[in-house]
Amino acid sequence: MDAQSAEQAELNSKQREKIAHENNKLHKRLCRQVGQAIGDFNMIEDGDKVMVCLSGGKDSYALLDILLTLRERAPIHFDIVAVNLDQKQPNFPAHILPAYLEKLGVAFHIENQDTYSIVKRLIPEGKTTCSLCSRLRRGILYRVANELGCNKIALGHHRDDILETFFLNMFFGGKLKGMPAKLQSDDGKHIVIRPMAYVKEEDSTRYAEVKQFPIIPCDLCGSQENLQRKQIKGLMREWEKKHPGRVESIFSALSTVVPSHLMDPNMFGFKDLKADGVASPLGDIAFDDEPCSTPTSMPGTIVLQNG
Repeated sequence: MDAQSAEQAELNSKQREKIAHENNKLHKRLCRQVGQAIGDFNMIEDGDKVMVCLSGGKDSYALLDILLTLRERAPIHFDIVAVNLDQKQPNFPAHILPAYLEKLGVAFHIENQDTYSIVKRLIPEGKTTCSLCSRLRRGILYRVANELGCNKIALGHHRDDILETFFLNMFFGGKLKGMPAKLQSDDGKHIVIRPMAYVKEEDSTRYAEVKQFPIIPCDLCGSQENLQRKQIKGLMREWEKKHPGRVESIFSALSTVVPSHLMDPNMFGFKDLKADGVASPLGDIAFDDEPCSTPTSMPGTIVLQNG
């Protein structure tokens, strides 16, 4: 090997080491963020049986992978079963997920239900199918969770999904409503959890590339896109590009709520509010120079998660 070849080989070796180092940092970061979310919201407890909804997309693969890692390290015992709903979409590669899960050695269940035909029959051509598809899928997965004896249902939504849903509800639905990290299912029988709540989408995307997950695209509606969500995604990208840190600040705001400074009479007793002569940090600060500098530890602030 001549000197030039040796030098190139050394550079290639250093580049591989750098990539491996960055990949390891990514894995550690995801484990830390998922573990923190689980702890902050008490998502998983000793003896739980967690149904991980595996769609074949990057986020659900990442969720399953990280939960399996954390299960090995956890001081408690909990079971995991991966569940995929085969909706009988044309050309759906039904062999991919069973082969992957068998190789992984994880318990799994494939539920076969032809929701594709129902959606196509009920939704006019060109209209968004996501809403009906989601409702059908939710009902089926609740039933499967019952049959499998699972008390927790884990979904792969990440930080950006949560923010996008918040803005969709605010801009198009007139509600301050997001996508919580933990909630009771519609039928009241399960707890739905989102352990990836603190994970950025860009990290989930890169992790999928590193792990080379066998991604299965959702083509139930062909190339159809949710245009409203697409608008929100573009808005968030623009914000982050022009004002780095803004998106993170908005996400933090979802976790620190001051009901007395909003306008929902069901959340705060405005009708019964009277001046009692006692100074309060929750008093009106409309004439202050910095009305946005409300300390997060002030009384009356609802802190939903830790740092």
